[in-house]
Amino acid sequence: MPSLPRLPVLSRLLPGLAMLTLLAGCAIAPPRTDDPLEKFNRKSYAFNMALDTHVLRPVAVGYTKVTPKPVQTSISNFFTNIKLPISIANNLLQARPSDAMTDTGRFFINMTVGLAGFFDPATKMQIPIKETDFGITLARWGVPEGDFLMVPLLGPSTFRDVWQYPVDGYLFDPISYFERNHKFHWGQYYIPEVVYFIQMRAQLLDADSFLKTAYDPYAFVRDAWRQNRLNKIYDGNPPADVMLKLQQGGSNQNQNQNFDPEELLKEQQKWEQQKQQKSGGT
Repeated sequence: MPSLPRLPVLSRLLPGLAMLTLLAGCAIAPPRTDDPLEKFNRKSYAFNMALDTHVLRPVAVGYTKVTPKPVQTSISNFFTNIKLPISIANNLLQARPSDAMTDTGRFFINMTVGLAGFFDPATKMQIPIKETDFGITLARWGVPEGDFLMVPLLGPSTFRDVWQYPVDGYLFDPISYFERNHKFHWGQYYIPEVVYFIQMRAQLLDADSFLKTAYDPYAFVRDAWRQNRLNKIYDGNPPADVMLKLQQGGSNQNQNQNFDPEELLKEQQKWEQQKQQKSGGT
C-alpha cells in the first residue's frame, strides 16, 4: 500500500486551500433540513447501531468498569488538549486570531503545567476552549452544507462536514502525524486513536437512555446533530430565523414536506404512553 504524502508536502497546499475558502464567500449558508438520502442514511444508521451494540458499547462499558474515574478524567483531558491544534488551525482559517491564541495558550499551559495534558490547569485559570473544526470553517465561509449524510462507522455528517475527517484528521491532528511517522511491527502507533474512540464512546454511555426512549431514534439523532452543529457554527447563539427554518423543515416548501417537529413529538409521547400501558399491564 503506497504511503500517504508527508505533512510538510500537504502544508504547502494550505495557502491554496485558504484561497478556495475565501472564494466561497463570507456569509453562512442557510441550513438544509430535508433528508433526500434518508433511505441510505437509515441503512447506514442501522449498521452503525448494530456495530455499537455488539462491539463499541460493550468495550466502553468494560473500560469504565476497569478504569478508575480519575484515570478516565486524565485520559479525557489528554485527548482534549492534544487535539487543540485542530481548533487552532481552523480558527486561523476562519480569520479568528484571538480564538487561535486562546487555544494556543491552553495547549501550552496544559502540556507543561498540566503534565502533557493529563491535567487541566488552563480551565482552573479560566482560559476557555475555542473548539472548532474544518466543517465549521467551510460553513463560516458560506459553503452550502449539502445533503445530510449518515457515514458508516463515523456517524452523522453532511457533504460539507465530512471534509473535516480528511483535513482535520490528516493535516492538523498531532496523533495522526505521530501514527504516520512511527512504524512499529504490531501497529502500536494506532493505540492512542483506539483509546480515544473508546473514551469518547464511554462519555456517551449516559445518553443511551435518551436514544432508547426515542420514537424514531434515527430522526432524533439527525435533528439533534443538526441543532448541535448550528450552535457550534453560531457560537452557541444561532439567529432566531435560522432556528425557525430548522424547526419548520427549511425555507423551501419543496423540502421535506413531511417534517413536522410537533407531530413527531406527539408520536413520541403516544409511543411512551403505549409503552407504559404495556408495562403496567404485565
